[in-house]
Amino acid sequence: MRVYYEDTDAGGVVYYANYLRFIERGRTEWLRAIGYDQHRLMADSSVVFAVRSLRAEYLLPARLDDELNVLTALESMGRAQLAFAQSIRCDGAILFEAGVRIACLDSRKMKPAPIPKDILEKIKSWK
Repeated sequence: MRVYYEDTDAGGVVYYANYLRFIERGRTEWLRAIGYDQHRLMADSSVVFAVRSLRAEYLLPARLDDELNVLTALESMGRAQLAFAQSIRCDGAILFEAGVRIACLDSRKMKPAPIPKDILEKIKSWK
């Protein structure tokens, strides 16, 4: 993804909270790559995924017009949660790293729910 003016502060450096937006997009595209999208999951399975915890390391700044690569790797999975390692890179340099735990929730009750079996099977085959 490209860094746009709206992503930066007055100095042309990416505002720190926008890195979280970038990795959210990375996880959304990962889910799409295995055959699911957020809207369909909510409509068909009544589940949503929400961030439970996050560890972030800001290593180098991204700047206006940089082309960023967001890497998303599944580290582990449980019955109702997924753990991801994510990084943002530019020209081979690591700018940002994060560990993110995602919980599966019943979208009607907003309470923890098991990840549907078809999704777990797809994730296992993707690994």
